Amino acid sequence: MAAASADTGDTAWLLAATALVLLMTPGLALFYGGMVRTKSVLNMLMMSFVSIALVTVVWLAVGFSLSFGEDAAGGLIGGLDHIGMSGLGPDSVQGTVPTLLFATFQLTFAIITAALVSGAVADRAKFGAWLVFVPVWALLVYVPVAHWVWGPGGWILERLGALDFAGGLPVEIVSGASGLALCLVLGPRMGFKKDSMRPHNLPMVMLGAGLLWFGWFGFNAGSALGANGLAAAAFLNTLAAGCTGLLGWLFVEQKRDGHPTTLGAASGAVAGLVAITPSCGSVSLLGALVVGLTAGAVCSYAVSWKFKLNYDDSLDVVGVHLVGGVIGTLLIGVFAARSMTGGAEGLLYGGGLAQLGKQLVAVVVVAVYAFAVTYGIGKLIDVTMGFRASEEQEQTGLDLTVHAETAYDHGVLGHGAPVSSSVVPHAQKVTPQA
Repeated sequence: MAAASADTGDTAWLLAATALVLLMTPGLALFYGGMVRTKSVLNMLMMSFVSIALVTVVWLAVGFSLSFGEDAAGGLIGGLDHIGMSGLGPDSVQGTVPTLLFATFQLTFAIITAALVSGAVADRAKFGAWLVFVPVWALLVYVPVAHWVWGPGGWILERLGALDFAGGLPVEIVSGASGLALCLVLGPRMGFKKDSMRPHNLPMVMLGAGLLWFGWFGFNAGSALGANGLAAAAFLNTLAAGCTGLLGWLFVEQKRDGHPTTLGAASGAVAGLVAITPSCGSVSLLGALVVGLTAGAVCSYAVSWKFKLNYDDSLDVVGVHLVGGVIGTLLIGVFAARSMTGGAEGLLYGGGLAQLGKQLVAVVVVAVYAFAVTYGIGKLIDVTMGFRASEEQEQTGLDLTVHAETAYDHGVLGHGAPVSSSVVPHAQKVTPQA
C-alpha cells in the first residue's frame, strides 16, 4: 500500500492560511495599541509580539505533542511522542497536508489566544511577569483545552460530541475567561471609572480590526484543512457574520447613544467574527448572518458590564471574546445544518435540544477551567514576583518606565505626571512644551 502523500492544493491553501493567522497577532497589537492611552502604546504592542516568540518555543518543545499527540489520559491530554517535534519529518502527513504545516497552523492559534489575554490587563501589568505568565499559561490552559476540542481522543470532540470548527472554545472562551481571571488578580487601573481612558488612536484601531478581519479568513476557512467546498462555506460565513456583527453594534449605539462610532464599528465586526469562529463550519449562511448580528448587539451591551460589576477588563476581552465565543458556540445547537456538519443538526433543523445541551456543557467546563487555572497562575506570580506594575510606573506610563521609549514625541510628557530624568534615555530627553 502506497504511503500517504500531501495534496498540493490543500497544502498551498494551508500555507497561505497559516500566514494569514500569524498576521492576526500584529493586527491585534495595532487594535489594542490604538485603544490604550499614549503612555502605554508600545507596552501593549510588545505584549502581543513577545507572545509570538514565547508560545512558539513552548509549542515546538512540548505543546504540539500534548495537544495533538495520541491521547494519553482519558481524553484530557496528549502524549509526548512528538516532544521537540520528534518523528515529524517533511514526509509526515496529517490528512492531506504535511504534519509540520498542520503543527505550524495550530501554533498560530495558540499565539493569538495568549496575546488576546493581554487586553484585559492593559496599562498595569509588569512586563517581566507577562514573560513568565505566557509560557506557563500556554502549557496549563491552552494546550489541554486544545486537546479536548481537537486532539485525537479529546473528550469534548469524541466523547461529548460538542462542535467547534475553528476555536470558539480553546481561543475565544479560553481567552475571555482567562482575561477575566487575570484582571481580578491585578485589580482595576488607577482612575478606573473616574478618569477618561479613551482610545488614543482610532485610525490605528480600525487598521488593526481590518488586519484581524483579513487574517480571520485563514483562521476559519483554513480550519477546513483543505482547498474545498467547506473552506469556501466557512470563508463566506466569516465575511457575512463580520458584516452583521458590525451592523448590529452600530444599531445599538445609534438607539442607545444617538451616534454610531468607529470604535463601535471595529468592535462589532470583531464580535461577529468571534461568534462565527466556532460555528462557521456548522451553520448555513442564514445561520451565520444571525450569529453575527446577535453577537454584535449583545456584545455592545456586555462591554459595559465591567462598570456595574467593578472588574476592569481594560480592552473588553470579556465583553467581546468571552461573550461572543459563548454566543457562537451555543448557537451551533440552534442553527447547525446537516449539509454543513454531515450529521448533527440544531434545534431549528429538527435536531431537538441534544446538540444545544452538548454545546452548553462544553462552554461551562472550558470557561470554568480556564478561569480557575489562570487565576491560580496569576496569583502565584503575583505572590512570588508581583504581577502589577508600581503606582509610579502606571502613573508615568509603561512605555518610558519599562521600555525606555515613547511612541510619539511628547506623547507621554504632555499627558500625565512629571517623568524622572532617570527613566528617559539621553537620546530621548526633551523639553516639555508650554
